[in-house]
Amino acid sequence: MDHNRLGDLSLGVATSAYQIEGAVDRDGRGQSIWDTFTARAGTVKNGDTGEHAAAHYDNVVDDLDLLSWLGVDVYRFSIAWPRILPEGVGRPNPAGIGFYDRLVDQLLERGITPSVTLYHWDLPEALQQKGGWPNRDTAEQFAEYALTVARTLGDRVTMWATLNEPWVAAFVGHLTGEHAPGIRDVQAAVDAAHHLLLGHGLATQALRTVTLGKVGIVLNPTVVWPASDRPEDIAAADLADGVRNRWWFDPVLRGSYPADVLQVFESVVDTDGLRPEDLDVISSPIDWLGINYYTPESVAGGPPGDDAIGPGIDHVKTRPVEGEHTTMGWVVRPEALTELLVRVHNDYGPIELWITENGAAYDTGPGPDGTVADEARVRYLESHLSAALDARDQGVPLAGYIAWSFLDNFEWAEGYEQRFGIIYVDYETQARIAKQSAHWLRDLLAQRGRRPGS
Repeated sequence: MDHNRLGDLSLGVATSAYQIEGAVDRDGRGQSIWDTFTARAGTVKNGDTGEHAAAHYDNVVDDLDLLSWLGVDVYRFSIAWPRILPEGVGRPNPAGIGFYDRLVDQLLERGITPSVTLYHWDLPEALQQKGGWPNRDTAEQFAEYALTVARTLGDRVTMWATLNEPWVAAFVGHLTGEHAPGIRDVQAAVDAAHHLLLGHGLATQALRTVTLGKVGIVLNPTVVWPASDRPEDIAAADLADGVRNRWWFDPVLRGSYPADVLQVFESVVDTDGLRPEDLDVISSPIDWLGINYYTPESVAGGPPGDDAIGPGIDHVKTRPVEGEHTTMGWVVRPEALTELLVRVHNDYGPIELWITENGAAYDTGPGPDGTVADEARVRYLESHLSAALDARDQGVPLAGYIAWSFLDNFEWAEGYEQRFGIIYVDYETQARIAKQSAHWLRDLLAQRGRRPGS
């Protein structure tokens, strides 16, 4: 890749708390819904849990030194709500807030911008016992948690995300039950979706009172292609786009839910809890928008059956997309990222955009010489970074590209089978090995020769 194309684009890597930290029962941390979920038989491959994960909690200094070695501009990480507020509410846990306080300072000492995500799916179990996200009170409690964190970190953190991928938290957690809390209930899924967005709006307002940092939200939209030019496939793709994309973009950036999706949801659940006045809060102005992108989708219309896209659209069927596939089974089509970014900018701009996650799982480990050759991941990252720059060439205000992920980690329901990291983690010894993809990123950053704004 020609490093001159990067210009002032910020480059970084990302993680999330439950996936890397471990130390789930240490220093006053409370239990999260993922602790409870993984303790149930059959929820995660091989019975894996995040009990130890990548042991980042104990190896944080060494991991930060790896970030310095990479030369990244920004490090995106999430804060574990139960580490800050073990019961979800109340007085902050000094050890928990102290861990992140030191982390922020150590990043800044290394010249790396901290990008904080407040919620990456690890709701305190104590709040789940009170109803979790289907309970409206959780949105209020999330805003209080945001305020608690910002009172400590808000003088140094300049980039805040309220939520990560609320579509996953709502529908994969409450409709299909594949993620924590493992609920399979249409009503709970729709209520959770609304309250997650309400929590975003309330937290945005709360953050504004204590920090001058930029505030945003991270969504995981995708390009939805019709499987054919049949009218029923085109209609299915439009509805799938509504559930995957417009249901989240429209309330946050337009202050309204898309009428076609709302009508579908009204046919299967009670939507009285989606109070119209909440939309004024949900659409509180944000400074930037995060896009997590991995793969496109193809859908077709068909007879009703099981479906994981969203409530009330069991006639929408996913279809395979041609191309190379990762070990997750996700097709590699970088041109879809260009299409997605241009579409988001044209439909919802102008707003500063960040790619906050982009990466691929490949089962590559150390060879006889101890190095990790992951050429496929290098090709994936390079082609998608190029696709993002293509979108910027078309006028998209793209400010940064953050690769997923920094470390191999606990990959939710997939356990430790899927490795997304550019740094290999030996889970038995917790040793780290920089993969070929890490060297690629380091070389790219070194060729650029400067940090944005420096």
